[in-house]
Amino acid sequence: MTSVDSAAPPRGLRRLDVLAMLLCAIVGLDTLGSVAANGPEGLTWMAVLGLLFFVPYGLLIAELGSAFPAEGGPYVWTKLAFGRFAAGINQVFYWINNPIWLGGSLCVVAITTFETFFHPLPGAWKYLAGAVFIGAAGLAVHSPVAIGRWVPIAGALARVALLGLFVVSLVVYAVRNGLQPLSAGDYAPTYLGLVALTPVIVFNYMGFEIPSAAAGGMADPKRDVPAALLRGGVGSAVLYGVPILGTLLVLPRDQLGSLTGFIDACRAVFTVYGGHVAEDGTVVLTGAGALFAKLAAAGLIVGLLTSGTAWAMGLSRAQAVACADGAGPRWLGVTDRHGTPARINLVSTLVAALVMVLALSLSAGDVQAYFTAGISLAISATAISYLLTFSSFIALRRRYPDVERPYRVPFGNAGAWTATVLTVGTMAFTVLALIWPGLGVGWFGTAGDPADYLPSGFEGRRAAYTASQLVPVALILVLGCVFYALGTRRRRELPAPSLTMPVPSDRGVTADVPS
Repeated sequence: MTSVDSAAPPRGLRRLDVLAMLLCAIVGLDTLGSVAANGPEGLTWMAVLGLLFFVPYGLLIAELGSAFPAEGGPYVWTKLAFGRFAAGINQVFYWINNPIWLGGSLCVVAITTFETFFHPLPGAWKYLAGAVFIGAAGLAVHSPVAIGRWVPIAGALARVALLGLFVVSLVVYAVRNGLQPLSAGDYAPTYLGLVALTPVIVFNYMGFEIPSAAAGGMADPKRDVPAALLRGGVGSAVLYGVPILGTLLVLPRDQLGSLTGFIDACRAVFTVYGGHVAEDGTVVLTGAGALFAKLAAAGLIVGLLTSGTAWAMGLSRAQAVACADGAGPRWLGVTDRHGTPARINLVSTLVAALVMVLALSLSAGDVQAYFTAGISLAISATAISYLLTFSSFIALRRRYPDVERPYRVPFGNAGAWTATVLTVGTMAFTVLALIWPGLGVGWFGTAGDPADYLPSGFEGRRAAYTASQLVPVALILVLGCVFYALGTRRRRELPAPSLTMPVPSDRGVTADVPS
């Protein structure tokens, strides 16, 4: 990479940092309960989608990230493939999912965890707790690279420690109390399970491109991105599969909830250190059991916080690049003296706070509905953006065949088309399944009722759920158009899309050229 401006972002992220960022971005602890709530079949679909989506997704991003390692990642790829307007709209969908997710499911799971293990938060205290959570994430993202790099490292360590403690405790619990009986038939995949599980499993697998979005802060993105993707992919699969299986082995199916499933499983296994599970399933923790539970709860909250932070580190930089490139207001494409996109970070924090306040107010205390609407919207916004991002892969293969590709998707054009079809197809199915839960159920004379697949908190309220998804999507589309209109003056100063990409700086933009 060469730069024509000394204010280019400082490169302080190395392989360990990229790996930690990947683990924080991919291993989202807020969705473990959602998969477990669907029973052992969830593990089967995790394996299937791991093969049909996670693997081709990782291969695709490894090639894009090493061939086009420019600051902004997905925005750069879609711009080079489809032009500024398409890339600008796409980037707004990609960026906005983070504050929605942070102010939505991450915040509510963190609050629920605190209330479960520490102390109830009545009335205004819940809003205050949400503000502290979101504010902490905003400060972490705003930190210079030299300091901010430790946030995903802390998050990765918290995940390993939390899930390691859970697994050890699970083994002791199994020896003392036995496990829930599971038969081979419980793992059998069904179409109904596919419709219900695809969105949340796919969301669990998202995040491979986050280090590429912050490529301007890497020491050697061409080498570091592919290596970190391989390690991060394997680590993520283990960190997801083990706790979900453990949850299924500890709790009866009727006690599993999408919001609190993993939290409840932690409480149950920690009784081995002090406490007991009553006949009605109520968990009572005492002594060391209560202490370990509090430590695990703190680790879970740190894990949730760093999930949002890791995504924000990449997404804010990508949005700042888009704004500096004329796809948004130019003033949002300016960074501070540390190379941090401070202005877009502030906007993201404010949006997250607004989402938190609105959701808590509109849900009228129905935390499950708040969680469901927030996580569904975050998934759908991300999936919509991925439709174009994944499509850019095959387009760039055709438009820039001579660009050096340190890593290539194997099996030539057949492998490239297979990876594209699988990833784009999965995203299209995810969006449809989110907008219309129960997609295909009961159609053409088959058994089942689509109404039975409405998310928790929206039973019997399909119109309300659909509105909670389509209205925000329409508003995001309008926001993308407004951003693009506000970048008109900047676009007049820039050349047509090429391999020369502007990146944000404290003096405007710099030219960043992949070599």
